Amino acid sequence: MPPSVYARTRALSVHLFTATGVIFAMLALLAAVESNWSWMFVWLLVALVVDGVDGPLARRYDVEVHAARFDGVLLDLIIDYLTYVFIPIYALYVSGLVPGWAGWGILIVVPFASALYFCDTQMKTGDASFEGFPGCWNMVALVVFVVEPNPWITLAVSIVLSVAMFLPLRFVHPVRTVQWRPVTLAVTGIWLALAIAAAWGEFGLPRPLALLFGAASLYLLLAGLVQQGMARMRGERGV
Repeated sequence: MPPSVYARTRALSVHLFTATGVIFAMLALLAAVESNWSWMFVWLLVALVVDGVDGPLARRYDVEVHAARFDGVLLDLIIDYLTYVFIPIYALYVSGLVPGWAGWGILIVVPFASALYFCDTQMKTGDASFEGFPGCWNMVALVVFVVEPNPWITLAVSIVLSVAMFLPLRFVHPVRTVQWRPVTLAVTGIWLALAIAAAWGEFGLPRPLALLFGAASLYLLLAGLVQQGMARMRGERGV
């Protein structure tokens, strides 16, 4: 196979790999319709892994050059909206964890705000962090399934995070943010392993693991804000 054909085939295969995310989204939706929440989160987590891997592959194999007919960023955003927002928020309401008016509040606020955020052309900072909360409602929903907080607390937190999507606040990208990357990757791996264990175990974790899961979630939520604060204290610009 000539090098140019090989490069195009390899780049196209990355798009095909990214597109598998919509298959996992469909499987997650079917599980949610059947109220099989464990399997729903398993499929959402598989989609999350695909989303974490396809970006580095796309950059390595120059998909924008060798497979430019397909917009990988657009494809990724379509799948992310399904797996990060639409299905998890549906699950929070239908599961009964956020019922009634609190549930209706989440059904209206989160998908609406997230639709705007996902088309924000300034959602990334220069160091590949996120400008504003990155709309990871799949992670938020899993924490709610594990912790089962009061529905109004869930709604309040969801409103705060929805507003935070449009504020100049920094949140780390688990793979691309360079600062603290080894720690972030390690914490992400711990979070993912505990998330799979929680989903597979009907959302019950032993107390030590539940505390570790909560700590990992807080790190991923707050690390970027801490980095931003430290940079401002050093007088760096653009933060």
